[in-house]
Amino acid sequence: MIQSLSYIDPQAKLADNVVVDPFSTIHKDVEIGEGTWIGSNVTIYPGARIGKNVRIFPGAVISAVPQDLKFDGEDTHVFIGDNTTIRECVTINRGTKDKFKTEVGKNCLIMAYTHLAHDCIVGNNVIIANGVQAAGHVTIQDHARIGGLSAIHQFGIVGRNVMIEGGSMVSKDVPPFIKAGRYPLTYEGVNSVGLRRFGFSNEKINEIQNIYRILFIHNRNLSKALDIVEAELEATPERDEILAFIRNSERGVLKGFNSK
Repeated sequence: MIQSLSYIDPQAKLADNVVVDPFSTIHKDVEIGEGTWIGSNVTIYPGARIGKNVRIFPGAVISAVPQDLKFDGEDTHVFIGDNTTIRECVTINRGTKDKFKTEVGKNCLIMAYTHLAHDCIVGNNVIIANGVQAAGHVTIQDHARIGGLSAIHQFGIVGRNVMIEGGSMVSKDVPPFIKAGRYPLTYEGVNSVGLRRFGFSNEKINEIQNIYRILFIHNRNLSKALDIVEAELEATPERDEILAFIRNSERGVLKGFNSK
């Protein structure tokens, strides 16, 4: 199932039923799992590790060297999880000595013209819409949704089950379970629709809403608000995840709804 007009380096390792369409180039030190389809005019450079049943559309470039002047030829990789779809003209650069890898999880959809720079870590079941630009060292956690033409600052973290409005400038970390948009990036409420789709009960969603009312609606000092949440609300995995995310944020988190 490999077309004669494509080039596959003899040292590349492809499962027997991988399909490679014409005019694609696959370099040495590449591994591709069974059931994967590589469309036309795709370039896959050394260091790529691509899972099973992945679909890579025309024009994508996977595992090119980082656009980082500190990169010194170290042996790094790109990992693409099973059942992920990478659409047209996506670019995913391999890692540097920071993490030695760039990684996209399982069951993701990376839409056309997205760029994932070196050392990005994308979780499972993530959807990144057209034209998103993620700088180096960005982390996007499971089930996040990133709107088209958004830009994420280097070292930024987007929490799980977050929904980011299209065209956003993500210069601060975004805690889990919320919607974010406007400029500068602002809390816009809990991602209740997304949470229901992933099986969160109404009671759990109400709990998360109560937490974020204290943190972002009541216009309190954030450090004080964190202490109030910890003191007054019952400890649950979601409460503790939110508190830990905000307290551990090195870049700081986005603005609350009433912040100025």
